Amino acid sequence: MSEASAPLRRMVWIFPDRESTRSGAMWKHYFWDVFAEVAAGMGMEWSRHAPEAVTVDGTDPGRPRVYLEDRPVTPEDTLFITALYSLPYQSMDVFNQLSLCTVLEQAGFYLPFPAQVSLLGNDKLATVLFLADSPVPPIPSVRIGSGRDVSKHQYEAALDGLAFPAIVKPAGWCGGGGICLARSREDVRGLASLAQGGDTTLVAQPYLGDGTVDYRVYVIGGKPYAALRRTPEAGSPVANASRGGSMEFCPVPAELADATGYFAKKLAIPFFCVDFLHDGERFWFSELEPDGVIAPDFDDPDRSVQRDVTRARFAAYRDAHSAFLADGGARR
Repeated sequence: MSEASAPLRRMVWIFPDRESTRSGAMWKHYFWDVFAEVAAGMGMEWSRHAPEAVTVDGTDPGRPRVYLEDRPVTPEDTLFITALYSLPYQSMDVFNQLSLCTVLEQAGFYLPFPAQVSLLGNDKLATVLFLADSPVPPIPSVRIGSGRDVSKHQYEAALDGLAFPAIVKPAGWCGGGGICLARSREDVRGLASLAQGGDTTLVAQPYLGDGTVDYRVYVIGGKPYAALRRTPEAGSPVANASRGGSMEFCPVPAELADATGYFAKKLAIPFFCVDFLHDGERFWFSELEPDGVIAPDFDDPDRSVQRDVTRARFAAYRDAHSAFLADGGARR
């Protein structure tokens, strides 16, 4: 379908509006402004809103009316991006995000990330279990809940198969936040007691070794479109930029390109990212990111690759939205 004939007029990101002034400015410069510019170049509007910006008049359940702020929007002209975010300062928004996602789906809107997909991507062990038969083996994982009885160490019954040193990290955060290296069960105990302060669920995984490189593959329309290689800073167990890692776009490794068909079949959505780790000898499947960051290419002032991947992503959303409408939309 051509851009001129596509009915999609706007894409709305439902994103908790709780960033600090400094972080908000960074996100705007590196991501939000690019999203808006690329969408405008494709004849669409892009905007970001907190969940409370959406109001629904359901007095006639058969014909719900949805408003974005004070503007009416319809399933024919608008799609909502509803990926779940659960960093500590966003935790109070999790239920609002999930319930709004469900309401919009029932109101007939096309959602690139249905609630179930968002949940699968948000919990790292749920991801591993859902994709257990991945052609690239998933990293063995143990999920540890934290709470008032964490000092009883009952979770240690599940640690017998875990080798140390191990990576211990929150089950649902992103960006490298909270990732720690534990060299013994005693380290796990200390980290679990800290996690107790925020009721943070943890995942423990074997550490693959110093210099482990992270590859993010961008899957668009079921095909591997681009790859980002992230290399950790010396002495760091984490390759994320927020922890000092470096990153650059690179060709998609052949093994990961071959595996893409499996992930695309399991996840019939137009865009997602799959993260893999390479320990120097082999690849391991690490994480699923339904709304993975499209990093800027810092060595290019025009950020050409970032814009190209973003444009392909938005085109895939537009095509999937058109197919959704052609198929009769949501049948309630």
